[in-house]
Amino acid sequence: MSHPAPQDQPDAPVDGHGADARADADADTTAGDRGGLRERLVRAGVALVDAEGAQALTLREIARRAGVSHGAPRRWFPTHLDLLSAIVREGFAELAARVAEADRTDAGPRARAEVLARVYLAYAAERRGMYELMFRHDLLESGRLGLRETSLPLFARLTAVVAELRPAATGVDPVTAAGALWANLHGLAQLGHWGSLALATGSADPAPLVRAVLDAHLGPAGPAR
Repeated sequence: MSHPAPQDQPDAPVDGHGADARADADADTTAGDRGGLRERLVRAGVALVDAEGAQALTLREIARRAGVSHGAPRRWFPTHLDLLSAIVREGFAELAARVAEADRTDAGPRARAEVLARVYLAYAAERRGMYELMFRHDLLESGRLGLRETSLPLFARLTAVVAELRPAATGVDPVTAAGALWANLHGLAQLGHWGSLALATGSADPAPLVRAVLDAHLGPAGPAR
């Protein structure tokens, strides 16, 4: 799915030598707040995407919410894409933390797969704006701030679980199987958000669909371990 990009000419370099940028930089330095402006802008962006969605993330609005001039982001983020990448990095960090907290490595692989699926879908439902921004192709492909290095460990965790349930000897390598499973879960998240699944199935409960997806990709669940 493609998402509408904010309208601030996302990857255009910006000259950071204007009077507004200098004033904000001076104020930041005077306060002894090294890096504080950067963090404030990222926090403002996270709050904005949660409240209004990815389409609201213009440089001007982020700066306004951070309480600085519209030129202030230039000090830390030469392009709009850099600022969006910093915001997205926060989303991946939170999702990774949720997964790490919920995933019990001493549990069986099927139980772990169910936990990962539930955490992923819950995050998609609760942090809708951030979730959509996290999978914007231009951000991931740009490689800004090492986003691939931040996101790929989550997929590696899923792949490791899938490998225990569907080893390569089954004819489908674990990476391919994990990719297909992830794509199916992503579809559940999107269709659930749009209301299409509830309309088609007559139920808003995602649990039966999650079980069906896991059965389809990983085989039927065996006895609880």
